[in-house]
Amino acid sequence: MIRFDVLRERNILVVTPDGPLEIRDFENFEKEIDPLIASNGRLVGLLIHAKAFPGWRSFGAFASHIRFVVDHHRQIERIAVATNSKFLRVLPPIAGYLVHPKIKNFSFEEKDEPKKK
Repeated sequence: MIRFDVLRERNILVVTPDGPLEIRDFENFEKEIDPLIASNGRLVGLLIHAKAFPGWRSFGAFASHIRFVVDHHRQIERIAVATNSKFLRVLPPIAGYLVHPKIKNFSFEEKDEPKKK
């Protein structure tokens, strides 16, 4: 499950996974992010708070995640990942070669740091 917090004045979406990611999480994610993109032309920031990597509930959830990234990455300016997960700390530099937004890592304890920038 994913929780969302929209910082409308800054055009930032804060995402916090609470367990293994599911297909409906990405459907709900689109319902949150698409109106922000439509009203502003893009999303300035996506901030992911995940102390640990929750994984995916199924292969379908993984496929939904990939489809979401492919459909939306050009409409997001920056991504910040606040995590202590080794997997999530390694993934952004690799993804940076494949997706449009700049991606920056922070420790989970620094999760409020990206909001200041």
